[in-house]
Amino acid sequence: MRRNAEARVAELRAQIARHDYRYYVLDDPEIPDGEYDKLMVELRALETQYPDLVTPDSPTQRVSGEPVAAFGVVTHQVPMLSLDNAFSIEDVQAFNRRIVERLGVKGDLEFVAEPKLDGLAVTVIYRGGVLERAATRGDGMKGEDITANVRTIRTVPRKLRGNPPQVLEVRGEVFMPVAGFERMNRVARERGEKVYINPRNSASGSLRQLDPRITATRPLDMFFYGLGMVEGALPDTQWGVLQAFRDWDLPICPQAALVRGVAGCLEYYGEMGAKRSTLPYQIDGVVYKLNRRSEQERLGFVSRAPRWAIAHKFPADEATTVVLNIEFQVGRTGALTPVARLEPVFVGGVTVSNVTLHNIGEVHRKDVRVGDTVVVRRAGDVIPEVVRVIKHASEDAPQVQLPARCPICNSEVVQVEEEAVARCTGGFTCRAQRQEALRHFASRRAMDIEGLGDKLIEQLVEQDLVQSPADLYGLEVKQLAELERMGEKSAAKLVQAIDRSRDTTLPRFLFALGIREVGEATALALAQHFGTLEKLLSASAATIEEVKDVGPVVAAHVAAFFKSPEHRKVIERLRARGVHWAEVERPSRAEQPFAGMTFVITGALESMTREAAQEALLARGAKVSGSVSKKTRYVIAGADPGSKLRKAAELGVEVLDEAQFLALLAKLRE
Repeated sequence: MRRNAEARVAELRAQIARHDYRYYVLDDPEIPDGEYDKLMVELRALETQYPDLVTPDSPTQRVSGEPVAAFGVVTHQVPMLSLDNAFSIEDVQAFNRRIVERLGVKGDLEFVAEPKLDGLAVTVIYRGGVLERAATRGDGMKGEDITANVRTIRTVPRKLRGNPPQVLEVRGEVFMPVAGFERMNRVARERGEKVYINPRNSASGSLRQLDPRITATRPLDMFFYGLGMVEGALPDTQWGVLQAFRDWDLPICPQAALVRGVAGCLEYYGEMGAKRSTLPYQIDGVVYKLNRRSEQERLGFVSRAPRWAIAHKFPADEATTVVLNIEFQVGRTGALTPVARLEPVFVGGVTVSNVTLHNIGEVHRKDVRVGDTVVVRRAGDVIPEVVRVIKHASEDAPQVQLPARCPICNSEVVQVEEEAVARCTGGFTCRAQRQEALRHFASRRAMDIEGLGDKLIEQLVEQDLVQSPADLYGLEVKQLAELERMGEKSAAKLVQAIDRSRDTTLPRFLFALGIREVGEATALALAQHFGTLEKLLSASAATIEEVKDVGPVVAAHVAAFFKSPEHRKVIERLRARGVHWAEVERPSRAEQPFAGMTFVITGALESMTREAAQEALLARGAKVSGSVSKKTRYVIAGADPGSKLRKAAELGVEVLDEAQFLALLAKLRE
């Protein structure tokens, strides 16, 4: 038994460490909070049963998270500890009982109850009432210096009112209000920019900007709720401290309340649960803190958390519903994706009626069938998912099978043995693939046909006006003007845009064709290697594999694409309708100063798109990679840089901010 426990403890610690890294460093959690909490509860239970297995580096003994090396490191004079969690009424009762027994008191105790904000824990030091420094929690002992960014948050005062202590370290949560998050995403969507996943990730990413001017544009807010290092007198209750914060102009959560006993705590928990969806910010539970600070000091801390406070977590947003049907959608590359059509159910603040099941293997693993009653989860504002099947509609309900023919065009469906995805073989003859292929063909980084949006492409395909990309160049104003929401003026503009796209480059043209696994970098490499489309058309897979950074899988996809009579016919029709792609000469070394260098771009750039930056690098001979390694020469860091910045610091790779990158390009033009 002990050997099994030891192995399980090691496994749990490894899992928790991985999830901590994704949550705190990458801001990209891969499991809901509820699943993470279960791992921690199981680990704590095993360590309680086998105390000799407890180690100083166990996640139960320390706070998760690490400082990002791009920022200065701040050592916390008073550790920033996290809280233990309660998941049930019994957990809250046990928390209260432990306090009563340790203090040796009778009767109901007073607690301060507050919503548990879903943001980023931050500490701010004021000296003489003036903001001196701000830092993230990091690993609890050391955090990241984000002073310049916190100064941009309007609700955080730079100078306190009244007579605060000479040195006052206040702690709280930086978050992004729901309304601000939605407004930011709406603007980003209108500009064709990156849309953020949820307010918590947005707040965390905004605080980790290397340029405070970017942080200043984000709708961040902050509530203060705790203390660190203090030199001076303070009220003797937690509630009194919050009132003092307000008097000093430090914002506190307006939903904070003073409650009495377990009954008061649970009543508050119920009220916040009922209000959760209408609050202007996201929460994932509530926090109870013993009110008297002298009693807090008597109780003290365990290694990881205070004994006088606890977080009462809300359950993950789950609901049960019935699978009405399972259909297969077809994407641009022919990939068939099973989608469960559900009896509409309200979960996580939205009504869910469709859920992707990813691939046929996932359907069989979870054994989802039509008519089944299933649990649907939407935790942390992620895409809804089917968690598990509660019961089948009947014992002999048939399993879902991969269709042998495409549901759109009736072409054969094939699945390569080592791939999870099955694909329709119809190509342009498949209406679904055609629609996605046209969307890709017209996109900004491909043929760049301005005004040819998704809705218009849908109409062109539905009315059979466009069978392939070549048909776009035969469209007339009269035809387009008859489409919904067009009109003659808009139609004329679109025809002009289509006409302008006739002159392009070979790399853009190859990318626009939508060859599987061929992105912009590969398209450029192919164009530079072969120089002309004719040479590429006649190349074998083995010859294509000679292109730098093109492996056997990509080479096979390229060769198969150009071998197809249908694809060759489309290319000839494009040529006949005046589409022209400039041939590519092998660039000289003088024209490629970055030859042999590998660059990585992370985050969003302000002065240009990431695609434009990539094109600029590729044109100068650089290789642009999606991951940082020892071979990387430079990492270009824009807004929301993520884990690649940390990896660069670990490997000693030089990092350029946007200004330095632009200066490097300008120097080469001199």
